[in-house]
Amino acid sequence: MIPSSTAPLETVTWQQELAAAIRTPRELLQRLALGTHPIAGDVAIDRAFPTRVPRYFVSLMRRGDPADPLLAQVLSRRAEHLTVDGFGQDPVGDLDATREPGLLQKYHGRALLVTTGACAVHCRYCFRRHFPYAEQAPRVDGEAVAARLQAMTEIDELILSGGDPLMLSDRRIGDLVTALSHVRHLRRLRIHTRLPVVLPSRITPSLLAAFRHLTIPVAWVIHANHPNEVTPVLAAAVSRLRASGATVLNQSVLLKSVNDDADTLARLSESLFDIGVLPYYLHLLDPVAGAAHFDVGERRAGFLVRELRARLPGYLVPRVVREVPGDVGKRPIAGS
Repeated sequence: MIPSSTAPLETVTWQQELAAAIRTPRELLQRLALGTHPIAGDVAIDRAFPTRVPRYFVSLMRRGDPADPLLAQVLSRRAEHLTVDGFGQDPVGDLDATREPGLLQKYHGRALLVTTGACAVHCRYCFRRHFPYAEQAPRVDGEAVAARLQAMTEIDELILSGGDPLMLSDRRIGDLVTALSHVRHLRRLRIHTRLPVVLPSRITPSLLAAFRHLTIPVAWVIHANHPNEVTPVLAAAVSRLRASGATVLNQSVLLKSVNDDADTLARLSESLFDIGVLPYYLHLLDPVAGAAHFDVGERRAGFLVRELRARLPGYLVPRVVREVPGDVGKRPIAGS
């Protein structure tokens, strides 16, 4: 059963949905009535970064449309195997920023914990698609993480990332959050996750209960790239997050043939705000090997942000940024 985009997911658990995810380009195209379309000839298999798409997310795609913007994000193409100058395996300097396996620090006062290498969806532009998770993301032990942070008194904000931190079980998340609650100099916890968008059934009461006794503010940063991803089911998941007292933000990636026009970006910001999510960042594509065909240049990005500023109130215009290894923060694009 493929859940509809307009009804709550009540018949299966999120784990069952995850287990039923589509895992081959062929099945994905067949589900969308594109199995005999010429686009099938442009598909390429990548065993190191294979197809993985929850059926809920597929249900949001337009059947019979090879240019569907959600399909473009997850369909592996021949272009991924081209070698392009400037596109490499560690595009944002994660490895140089590693304090110890799984713990990164790039910016003042903030650290990032790579909680897992697993994700519910394999987005083809993923900047960590080549990340050495086996070496850099050991099994997260909450007490060990808290002990490391106790000695890092300059850190007042921890970011849970991955992969996707919501791929951890509720018990493991609860153990981690409980341990972090004893790090007295932590002032904020941030969770970067795509799951509310591609697998919204993951936002369960038991997940939110893991954060119930945390006394520091929590910010959830979800990841939607196109207004077609903003559905009533996502709205319900966001409502549950907000009811827990959390702030909910969105970050997007500017992607060619997905959202690289002002109309789409404006609708995305407005749709997000309608469900209680504040647009936060619009990232230029990180130059990761295999994703060059998604790249939108800075000139085009600057034009788009100026268009958005002319159309929308300032609080609906995300900051357009690029991550540059070694910078003290995200680098704003002119006009943002």
